[in-house]
Amino acid sequence: MDQATHNKIVSFIWGIADDVLRDLFRRGKYPDVILPMCVLRRMDAVLEPTKQAVLDTKQMLDDARITEQRAALAGAAGQAFYNTSRFTLRDLKSRGNHQQLLADFEDYLDGFSPNVQDILENFKFRNQLPTLSKADALATLINKFLDPDIDLSPAGIDNHAMGTVFEELVRKFNEDNNEEAGEHWTPRDAVRLMANLVFLPVEEKLKSGTYLLYDDACGTGGMLTVAEETLIAIGNKRGLDIKCGLYGQEINPETYAICKADMLIKGEGENADHIVGGAEWSTLAHDAFPGQEFDFMVANPPYGKSWKKDLEAMGGKDGMRDPRFKVMHEGEELSLVTRSSDGQMLFLVNMASKMNHSSALGSRIAEVHNGSSLFTGDAGQGESNIRRWLIENDWVEALVALPLNLFYNTGIATYVWVLSNRKPAHRKGQVQLIDASQWFKPLRKNLGKKNCELGPDDIERICRTFLNFKETPESKIFPNAAFGYWKVTVERPLRLHSQLSLKAIETLRFASGDEDLRAALFEEFGDALFNDFDAVADALDKRLADWGSDDEGGDDEEDADTKKKGLPEKKRKKLLDAKTWERDGRLVDVASALRASLGDTLFEDHNVFRDLVDGALKKGGTKLPAAELKLILKAVSWRVETAPPVIAKVHKPGKTAADPMLGLYDAVVAGKACVVEYEPDSDLRDTEQVPLMEDGGIEAFVRREVLPYTRDAWVNNDATKIGYEVSFTRHFYKPQPLRTLAQISADILAVEKEAEGLLDGLLMTDPTP
Repeated sequence: MDQATHNKIVSFIWGIADDVLRDLFRRGKYPDVILPMCVLRRMDAVLEPTKQAVLDTKQMLDDARITEQRAALAGAAGQAFYNTSRFTLRDLKSRGNHQQLLADFEDYLDGFSPNVQDILENFKFRNQLPTLSKADALATLINKFLDPDIDLSPAGIDNHAMGTVFEELVRKFNEDNNEEAGEHWTPRDAVRLMANLVFLPVEEKLKSGTYLLYDDACGTGGMLTVAEETLIAIGNKRGLDIKCGLYGQEINPETYAICKADMLIKGEGENADHIVGGAEWSTLAHDAFPGQEFDFMVANPPYGKSWKKDLEAMGGKDGMRDPRFKVMHEGEELSLVTRSSDGQMLFLVNMASKMNHSSALGSRIAEVHNGSSLFTGDAGQGESNIRRWLIENDWVEALVALPLNLFYNTGIATYVWVLSNRKPAHRKGQVQLIDASQWFKPLRKNLGKKNCELGPDDIERICRTFLNFKETPESKIFPNAAFGYWKVTVERPLRLHSQLSLKAIETLRFASGDEDLRAALFEEFGDALFNDFDAVADALDKRLADWGSDDEGGDDEEDADTKKKGLPEKKRKKLLDAKTWERDGRLVDVASALRASLGDTLFEDHNVFRDLVDGALKKGGTKLPAAELKLILKAVSWRVETAPPVIAKVHKPGKTAADPMLGLYDAVVAGKACVVEYEPDSDLRDTEQVPLMEDGGIEAFVRREVLPYTRDAWVNNDATKIGYEVSFTRHFYKPQPLRTLAQISADILAVEKEAEGLLDGLLMTDPTP
């Protein structure tokens, strides 16, 4: 089909929307009517020659009481779909009044095969029929699609050309409603680039046969379509017979319907069966293709979209058992679960989990993400773990920075991740960064936020840079480890002064928390809370039930509203737990007894104080759980930088050697030489990022960068984690040259002149009204 005929058909169908649907639907709803009608008209035209054969087969099967009829009916129709209604669209063209037409049209829709019913259901097309019928517009709509000026039958337009027309209609509707376009429409220039990045590196290794292509956020199927066209074109150029099996998953019902309809319109019934979607088919929570492997994968997943609902359905972060997102790596279980506020990187993980590891070509992936996929997530968190898993497995070939404002609904920076599990030898162990952000053609008219495009020259330039794999101003090559780092936790010793003061001891009365609430209740109920709880339990329960009533005061409206809500159940339950009051009372009694024994002397060495407390407890025959003793010591101690470090453990010399890196120091305790380990001070705890490529590793870094400035610091090796991040800005930053003094002076003089002129104007203004 030539371009003129193509444009004529698209314009004609586009015009139907304005002619028939104006004033009935808002413009954003036009595709909900036009697209399914376009699908129905094409299918009707395709099925028309075999209509009687289908009806005859249906009658025969019914007479024979055969219930499973789909294969036979599809065979009679000669297509992957069929219609068993006695009507065709032409039969409906002149049906009686609009009520009769509506009934007959619904009968016609009900006759379609299940795969078409799935499309109609997800289009929600039947929801539009009452509005069309009530306005007597259904007949007009049908007649428009049967207009002899356009021939949508196979004789007038083949499957490929019809698919092209359908895609063009989808594109035009999306552009016309551009605030939603980017949700399910990726610009074709970006898709062509991604397809080339996937196929060109293995162009010479392709053989005749069937290759499986997959998109886990397939939208309207545009990426799969372009990828298929690109692969077949490469095969034709090399004289190969290449076929494609297309697989996709899409959660949005309307875009899923468009994708599946497009496949059926093109005559790709088998591929249509491999498009799975609808509201219940989230790629993350409901994998439609578990265990399936694919040769080539492309996708543009949603950015910054919450997947909290999916996470809950999968058992939550702690209960996650999906093998896609919990993997064994380097002998440890690695969680790839990201923040619930943004699940974009999980789509990349899903694809990586479906790589073909047995074929000669392996698998290749191109997926576009925003910048957060490069750096969000701390070491040990999901996003960082994903980058670690992909890079340490040596699957990441390249990251390509695209121009800003390339997509319809966002102007943010975007990046293409290019992955392969069959890296060529010269790429092994390395990642290429390509800054293609300045390679684009401006558009004459913006399409939503899209104000530029990748022209053929730009795509060719990016692909050439990728294939050449050389260092240039726009291409940087790094070893995998260059993006990794150890996140080390640096500790410093806890230093305390201690004193058994009455004020400090009194705070133990409310050690179980909610100090203000417990203090108020203590003032009301007194010591009975601690030593005779049963006597006040009922009154306390009633008091808590009424807590926050208006008689408690509260001047502003917000306070009054808060009080009417009462206490949270969890907090109320804890305040009614006799054991918490009993324990706190016991802490006060023990601390008071210690004060009576040791006095209220200020101890500048907490180690001495702690030993005296231990001795006093033993002497008094008091056995105290370690947790309760810790509460007492904490209540009566405070941090002082000049105090001696608090000793956590004493090691015998020889068995344990002093090593500042591990927090082990030579010391003298009770007159004996030993090796001590100090308690860490959480307030002084810090972290450092140590590059994986650091010469000498963590120890060399700490001895050079930390110990000269904090001699008592050490590294908590148990808390060390590995992280990965990619910084395009750092690698491609080009500093702007500083202005000369002459330029700065000229600017200052110009500003002064302008200010003088403004001042003169104000002074010359006549103040007389």
